[in-house]
Amino acid sequence: MKEGDNVEQAFITGADRGVGFALCEQFAMHGYQVLAGQYMPEWKALEGLREKYPDQVTCITLDVGNTESVKDAVRRTADICGKVDILVNCAGIIRDDTREGFRSTLNTNTVGTLRVTELFLPLMENGKKRLCFFSSEAGSMSMLHRTGDGDSSYCTSKAALNMCVRLLFNELQPKGYTFRLYHPGWVRSYMAGDEKAVRGRYEPEESAQAAYRQFTSSRGYEDALIMTDIKGELWPF
Repeated sequence: MKEGDNVEQAFITGADRGVGFALCEQFAMHGYQVLAGQYMPEWKALEGLREKYPDQVTCITLDVGNTESVKDAVRRTADICGKVDILVNCAGIIRDDTREGFRSTLNTNTVGTLRVTELFLPLMENGKKRLCFFSSEAGSMSMLHRTGDGDSSYCTSKAALNMCVRLLFNELQPKGYTFRLYHPGWVRSYMAGDEKAVRGRYEPEESAQAAYRQFTSSRGYEDALIMTDIKGELWPF
């Protein structure tokens, strides 16, 4: 993959399957150079996408929960294209509410997202400076209606993520960075394990199409941080 004069680069975490994979395809079909953060090389969907878009899609090994893995991904991205225009933090998991479940969920959903963002910032200085984050209504303190039974770790991780994004916005928006905070809806995904893969309201492709439109379009109010859903409606966070 070579950096083109008029081609923008998008790095997408959690690209193996679900919304992350569907979003990689959206960016590729619209002409972007896609750097796909690959956590599960045994899952072959990304390889198929790379074969479909051989000049646009590059798979980069990435475990957002591991600092050295993220640093390696940054180095490889720098070697490939030198900059990132759009960084999409899509990687996320749902685990149980045991101590280990809390640790894993927070390390991926919250700390992992912050880790990726901070380490990729130097590559974004010469790009479009668009930072995109997948959140959830589960992280909205004023709108959450769940009991927390069995998914407290997920709700907590997304609430913490929202605060991290707020702090990043306060720091980086004056420096020219723009932000997208996205609630993808209840997507039929593998986040909670294979046995729950068929549950959900939206197909990954539906949510990815909405995400792509919101992540790539301009807004007249970039000085305000908002969370939008698949329909473009605003959510308190």
